[in-house]
Amino acid sequence: MTQDVKEIFAGSGSPAAAPPAPAALAAKVRTLAPSMTRSMQRVAEAVASDPAGCAALTVTGLAELTGTSEATVVRTARLLGYPGYRDLRLALAGLAAQQQSGRAPAITTDIAVDDPIADVVAKLAYEEQQTLADTAAGLDTAQLGAAVAALAAARRTDVYGIGASGLVAQDLTQKLLRIGLIAHAPSDPHLAVTNAVQLRAGDVAIAITHSGSTGDVIEPLRVAFERGATTVAITGRPDAPVTQYADHVLTTSTSRESELRPAAMSSRTSQLLVVDCLFVGVAQRTYETAAPALAASYEALAHRHSPRGGPAARS
Repeated sequence: MTQDVKEIFAGSGSPAAAPPAPAALAAKVRTLAPSMTRSMQRVAEAVASDPAGCAALTVTGLAELTGTSEATVVRTARLLGYPGYRDLRLALAGLAAQQQSGRAPAITTDIAVDDPIADVVAKLAYEEQQTLADTAAGLDTAQLGAAVAALAAARRTDVYGIGASGLVAQDLTQKLLRIGLIAHAPSDPHLAVTNAVQLRAGDVAIAITHSGSTGDVIEPLRVAFERGATTVAITGRPDAPVTQYADHVLTTSTSRESELRPAAMSSRTSQLLVVDCLFVGVAQRTYETAAPALAASYEALAHRHSPRGGPAARS
Protein backbone atom coordinates (compact mmCIF):
# COMPACT_ATOMS: atom_id res chain seq x y z
CA MET A 1 0.00 0.00 0.00
CA THR A 2 1.49 3.38 -0.99
CA GLN A 3 1.93 6.24 1.46
CA ASP A 4 -0.85 8.18 -0.33
CA VAL A 5 -3.32 5.31 0.10
CA LYS A 6 -2.32 4.79 3.73
CA GLU A 7 -2.82 8.47 4.43
CA ILE A 8 -6.24 8.52 2.77
CA PHE A 9 -7.48 5.64 4.89
CA ALA A 10 -5.95 7.18 8.03
CA GLY A 11 -7.78 10.43 7.36
CA SER A 12 -11.11 8.94 6.35
CA GLY A 13 -12.65 8.98 9.82
CA SER A 14 -15.36 11.47 10.66
CA PRO A 15 -13.77 14.82 11.56
CA ALA A 16 -14.88 16.84 14.55
CA ALA A 17 -15.91 19.66 12.23
CA ALA A 18 -16.48 20.14 8.52
CA PRO A 19 -13.31 20.95 6.56
CA PRO A 20 -12.86 24.64 5.71
CA ALA A 21 -14.22 25.81 2.37
CA PRO A 22 -11.55 26.45 -0.29
CA ALA A 23 -11.95 30.21 0.09
CA ALA A 24 -11.05 29.91 3.79
CA LEU A 25 -7.71 28.19 3.16
CA ALA A 26 -5.67 31.39 2.82
CA ALA A 27 -7.25 32.75 5.99
CA LYS A 28 -6.40 29.53 7.85
CA VAL A 29 -2.78 29.74 6.73
CA ARG A 30 -2.50 33.39 7.81
CA THR A 31 -3.99 32.62 11.20
CA LEU A 32 -2.19 29.39 12.04
CA ALA A 33 1.23 29.88 10.42
CA PRO A 34 2.77 31.76 13.36
CA SER A 35 2.07 28.84 15.69
CA MET A 36 3.37 26.16 13.27
CA THR A 37 6.82 24.63 13.19
CA ARG A 38 9.08 25.98 10.46
CA SER A 39 8.68 22.83 8.37
CA MET A 40 4.88 23.00 8.60
CA GLN A 41 5.04 26.70 7.67
CA ARG A 42 6.83 25.76 4.45
CA VAL A 43 4.03 23.37 3.54
CA ALA A 44 1.32 25.89 4.43
CA GLU A 45 3.00 28.70 2.49
CA ALA A 46 3.40 26.46 -0.55
CA VAL A 47 -0.26 25.43 -0.73
CA ALA A 48 -1.45 28.99 -0.17
CA SER A 49 0.83 30.54 -2.78
CA ASP A 50 0.36 27.90 -5.51
CA PRO A 51 -2.87 25.96 -4.95
CA ALA A 52 -3.04 24.70 -8.54
CA GLY A 53 0.51 23.36 -8.53
CA CYS A 54 0.20 21.72 -5.12
CA ALA A 55 -3.18 20.18 -5.99
CA ALA A 56 -1.41 18.16 -8.67
CA LEU A 57 1.15 16.74 -6.24
CA THR A 58 0.99 13.57 -4.19
CA VAL A 59 1.84 13.76 -0.52
CA THR A 60 5.33 12.57 -1.43
CA GLY A 61 5.66 15.22 -4.13
CA LEU A 62 4.63 18.05 -1.81
CA ALA A 63 7.03 16.80 0.86
CA GLU A 64 9.88 16.84 -1.67
CA LEU A 65 8.89 20.30 -2.95
CA THR A 66 8.93 21.81 0.54
CA GLY A 67 11.93 19.88 1.85
CA THR A 68 9.84 18.22 4.56
CA SER A 69 8.46 14.76 5.26
CA GLU A 70 5.20 13.08 4.28
CA ALA A 71 4.19 13.04 7.94
CA THR A 72 4.70 16.81 8.13
CA VAL A 73 2.48 17.33 5.09
CA VAL A 74 -0.27 15.23 6.66
CA ARG A 75 0.02 17.02 10.02
CA THR A 76 -0.17 20.38 8.26
CA ALA A 77 -3.30 19.35 6.36
CA ARG A 78 -4.98 18.28 9.59
CA LEU A 79 -3.91 21.43 11.44
CA LEU A 80 -5.52 23.46 8.65
CA GLY A 81 -8.77 21.61 9.32
CA TYR A 82 -8.79 18.81 6.74
CA PRO A 83 -9.17 15.14 7.71
CA GLY A 84 -6.29 14.16 5.43
CA TYR A 85 -4.14 15.20 2.52
CA ARG A 86 -6.73 14.03 0.00
CA ASP A 87 -9.21 16.55 1.40
CA LEU A 88 -6.62 19.31 1.28
CA ARG A 89 -5.89 18.53 -2.39
CA LEU A 90 -9.60 18.82 -3.20
CA ALA A 91 -9.71 22.21 -1.47
CA LEU A 92 -6.61 23.33 -3.38
CA ALA A 93 -8.20 22.33 -6.66
CA GLY A 94 -11.33 24.29 -5.76
CA LEU A 95 -9.29 27.35 -4.79
CA ALA A 96 -7.31 27.16 -8.03
CA ALA A 97 -10.55 27.00 -10.03
CA GLN A 98 -11.86 30.10 -8.23
CA GLN A 99 -8.68 32.03 -9.00
CA GLN A 100 -8.76 30.99 -12.66
CA SER A 101 -12.36 32.20 -12.93
CA GLY A 102 -11.30 35.72 -12.13
CA ARG A 103 -10.57 35.94 -8.42
CA ALA A 104 -7.25 37.73 -7.98
CA PRO A 105 -4.52 36.05 -5.95
CA ALA A 106 -3.11 37.77 -2.91
CA ILE A 107 -0.58 40.50 -3.67
CA THR A 108 2.24 41.99 -1.69
CA THR A 109 1.35 45.42 -0.37
CA ASP A 110 4.29 46.36 1.83
CA ILE A 111 4.35 50.09 2.50
CA ALA A 112 7.65 51.81 1.79
CA VAL A 113 8.90 54.91 3.57
CA ASP A 114 8.87 56.87 0.30
CA ASP A 115 5.45 55.67 -0.94
CA PRO A 116 3.16 58.48 -2.17
CA ILE A 117 0.18 58.98 0.12
CA ALA A 118 -2.17 57.77 -2.63
CA ASP A 119 -0.31 54.44 -2.69
CA VAL A 120 -0.46 54.23 1.11
CA VAL A 121 -4.24 54.67 0.97
CA ALA A 122 -4.61 52.01 -1.73
CA LYS A 123 -2.37 49.50 0.04
CA LEU A 124 -4.00 50.00 3.43
CA ALA A 125 -7.46 49.69 1.91
CA TYR A 126 -6.48 46.43 0.22
CA GLU A 127 -5.00 45.01 3.41
CA GLU A 128 -8.07 46.01 5.45
CA GLN A 129 -10.34 44.30 2.92
CA GLN A 130 -8.17 41.18 2.92
CA THR A 131 -8.10 41.05 6.70
CA LEU A 132 -11.89 41.32 6.92
CA ALA A 133 -12.39 38.70 4.20
CA ASP A 134 -9.97 36.28 5.90
CA THR A 135 -11.64 36.76 9.28
CA ALA A 136 -15.11 36.22 7.84
CA ALA A 137 -13.99 33.11 5.97
CA GLY A 138 -12.37 31.57 9.03
CA LEU A 139 -14.96 32.52 11.64
CA ASP A 140 -16.65 29.51 13.26
CA THR A 141 -20.34 30.42 13.05
CA ALA A 142 -21.31 27.66 15.49
CA GLN A 143 -19.03 29.17 18.13
CA LEU A 144 -20.28 32.65 17.23
CA GLY A 145 -23.91 31.56 17.61
CA ALA A 146 -23.21 30.01 21.02
CA ALA A 147 -21.50 33.20 22.18
CA VAL A 148 -24.41 35.32 20.94
CA ALA A 149 -26.90 33.13 22.82
CA ALA A 150 -24.90 33.45 26.03
CA LEU A 151 -24.61 37.23 25.68
CA ALA A 152 -28.30 37.68 24.94
CA ALA A 153 -29.25 35.84 28.15
CA ALA A 154 -26.47 37.20 30.39
CA ARG A 155 -27.16 38.99 33.66
CA ARG A 156 -24.02 41.04 33.00
CA THR A 157 -21.04 40.95 30.67
CA ASP A 158 -17.39 41.81 31.35
CA VAL A 159 -15.04 42.46 28.43
CA TYR A 160 -11.27 42.43 28.95
CA GLY A 161 -8.70 43.97 26.63
CA ILE A 162 -5.42 45.91 26.86
CA GLY A 163 -4.04 48.51 24.43
CA ALA A 164 -5.65 48.36 21.00
CA SER A 165 -7.74 45.40 22.12
CA GLY A 166 -8.95 47.53 25.04
CA LEU A 167 -10.43 49.98 22.54
CA VAL A 168 -12.33 47.12 20.94
CA ALA A 169 -13.53 45.99 24.38
CA GLN A 170 -14.91 49.48 25.04
CA ASP A 171 -16.60 49.48 21.63
CA LEU A 172 -18.45 46.24 22.44
CA THR A 173 -19.58 47.38 25.89
CA GLN A 174 -20.88 50.68 24.51
CA LYS A 175 -22.90 48.79 21.90
CA LEU A 176 -24.38 46.46 24.51
CA LEU A 177 -25.23 49.36 26.81
CA ARG A 178 -27.09 51.10 23.98
CA ILE A 179 -29.50 48.17 23.74
CA GLY A 180 -30.11 47.97 27.47
CA LEU A 181 -27.65 45.27 28.54
CA ILE A 182 -25.29 45.54 31.50
CA ALA A 183 -21.68 45.49 30.32
CA HIS A 184 -18.30 46.60 31.68
CA ALA A 185 -14.86 47.00 30.10
CA PRO A 186 -12.44 47.72 32.99
CA SER A 187 -9.23 49.25 31.71
CA ASP A 188 -7.27 48.60 34.90
CA PRO A 189 -6.02 44.98 35.15
CA HIS A 190 -6.61 44.85 38.91
CA LEU A 191 -10.17 46.11 38.49
CA ALA A 192 -10.73 43.52 35.78
CA VAL A 193 -9.87 40.71 38.19
CA THR A 194 -11.98 42.34 40.92
CA ASN A 195 -14.94 42.43 38.54
CA ALA A 196 -14.35 38.84 37.44
CA VAL A 197 -14.57 37.63 41.03
CA GLN A 198 -18.18 38.86 41.13
CA LEU A 199 -19.26 36.84 38.08
CA ARG A 200 -21.20 33.61 38.29
CA ALA A 201 -23.17 31.17 36.15
CA GLY A 202 -25.40 33.13 33.80
CA ASP A 203 -22.81 35.89 33.32
CA VAL A 204 -20.42 36.26 30.38
CA ALA A 205 -16.75 37.23 30.26
CA ILE A 206 -15.02 38.05 26.97
CA ALA A 207 -11.25 38.30 26.51
CA ILE A 208 -9.90 40.14 23.47
CA THR A 209 -6.24 39.52 22.72
CA HIS A 210 -4.65 39.03 19.31
CA SER A 211 -1.62 37.17 20.66
CA GLY A 212 -3.74 35.13 23.07
CA SER A 213 -0.97 35.37 25.66
CA THR A 214 -1.57 38.74 27.32
CA GLY A 215 -1.44 38.01 31.05
CA ASP A 216 -3.58 40.99 32.06
CA VAL A 217 -6.38 39.61 29.87
CA ILE A 218 -5.93 35.92 30.62
CA GLU A 219 -6.03 36.38 34.41
CA PRO A 220 -9.55 37.89 34.69
CA LEU A 221 -10.86 35.39 32.13
CA ARG A 222 -9.44 32.54 34.22
CA VAL A 223 -11.13 33.92 37.33
CA ALA A 224 -14.45 34.30 35.48
CA PHE A 225 -14.12 30.75 34.12
CA GLU A 226 -13.52 29.37 37.62
CA ARG A 227 -16.55 31.31 38.92
CA GLY A 228 -18.78 29.53 36.41
CA ALA A 229 -19.35 32.37 33.93
CA THR A 230 -19.55 31.59 30.22
CA THR A 231 -16.23 32.66 28.73
CA VAL A 232 -15.36 33.76 25.21
CA ALA A 233 -11.92 34.40 23.68
CA ILE A 234 -11.47 36.61 20.60
CA THR A 235 -7.93 35.87 19.46
CA GLY A 236 -5.70 35.48 16.45
CA ARG A 237 -4.15 32.30 17.86
CA PRO A 238 -6.64 29.41 18.23
CA ASP A 239 -4.15 27.40 20.30
CA ALA A 240 -3.03 30.31 22.52
CA PRO A 241 -2.99 30.15 26.35
CA VAL A 242 -6.18 32.25 26.64
CA THR A 243 -8.23 29.53 24.94
CA GLN A 244 -7.78 27.07 27.82
CA TYR A 245 -10.18 29.24 29.84
CA ALA A 246 -12.62 29.89 27.01
CA ASP A 247 -15.88 28.02 26.45
CA HIS A 248 -16.06 29.57 22.98
CA VAL A 249 -13.20 30.70 20.75
CA LEU A 250 -13.64 33.23 17.92
CA THR A 251 -10.56 33.43 15.72
CA THR A 252 -9.49 36.62 13.96
CA SER A 253 -7.11 37.11 11.08
CA THR A 254 -4.49 39.76 10.44
CA SER A 255 -2.37 40.94 7.54
CA ARG A 256 1.39 40.57 7.63
CA GLU A 257 3.09 42.89 10.09
CA SER A 258 5.56 45.39 8.70
CA GLU A 259 7.67 48.26 10.03
CA LEU A 260 5.02 50.85 9.12
CA ARG A 261 2.02 48.64 9.87
CA PRO A 262 2.18 47.01 13.30
CA ALA A 263 0.00 44.00 14.02
CA ALA A 264 -2.23 46.07 16.31
CA MET A 265 -3.65 47.94 13.30
CA SER A 266 -4.93 44.97 11.32
CA SER A 267 -5.81 42.88 14.38
CA ARG A 268 -8.08 45.68 15.57
CA THR A 269 -9.88 45.65 12.22
CA SER A 270 -10.65 41.94 12.46
CA GLN A 271 -11.60 42.20 16.14
CA LEU A 272 -14.09 44.96 15.35
CA LEU A 273 -15.71 42.74 12.72
CA VAL A 274 -16.18 39.95 15.27
CA VAL A 275 -17.52 42.44 17.83
CA ASP A 276 -20.03 43.78 15.30
CA CYS A 277 -21.15 40.23 14.50
CA LEU A 278 -21.67 39.56 18.20
CA PHE A 279 -23.61 42.77 18.70
CA VAL A 280 -25.91 42.33 15.71
CA GLY A 281 -26.60 38.73 16.73
CA VAL A 282 -27.51 39.82 20.26
CA ALA A 283 -29.66 42.70 18.95
CA GLN A 284 -31.55 40.22 16.76
CA ARG A 285 -32.20 37.88 19.66
CA THR A 286 -33.31 40.68 22.00
CA TYR A 287 -35.03 42.84 19.39
CA GLU A 288 -38.22 43.50 21.40
CA THR A 289 -36.23 45.12 24.20
CA ALA A 290 -33.19 46.23 22.19
CA ALA A 291 -35.06 48.39 19.70
CA PRO A 292 -36.82 50.58 22.32
CA ALA A 293 -33.58 50.89 24.33
CA LEU A 294 -31.64 51.96 21.25
CA ALA A 295 -34.35 54.47 20.32
CA ALA A 296 -34.30 55.89 23.85
CA SER A 297 -30.52 56.33 23.75
CA TYR A 298 -30.78 58.15 20.40
CA GLU A 299 -33.44 60.44 21.82
CA ALA A 300 -31.44 61.16 24.96
CA LEU A 301 -28.40 62.17 22.92
CA ALA A 302 -30.15 63.93 20.04
CA HIS A 303 -29.76 67.46 21.48
CA ARG A 304 -26.00 66.95 21.71
CA HIS A 305 -25.83 66.56 17.94
CA SER A 306 -27.80 69.73 17.24
CA PRO A 307 -25.93 73.06 16.96
CA ARG A 308 -28.97 74.82 18.41
CA GLY A 309 -30.10 72.31 21.00
CA GLY A 310 -27.05 71.89 23.20
CA PRO A 311 -26.66 73.33 26.68
CA ALA A 312 -24.38 76.12 25.40
CA ALA A 313 -26.97 77.24 22.86
CA ARG A 314 -29.68 77.45 25.52
CA SER A 315 -27.62 79.43 28.06
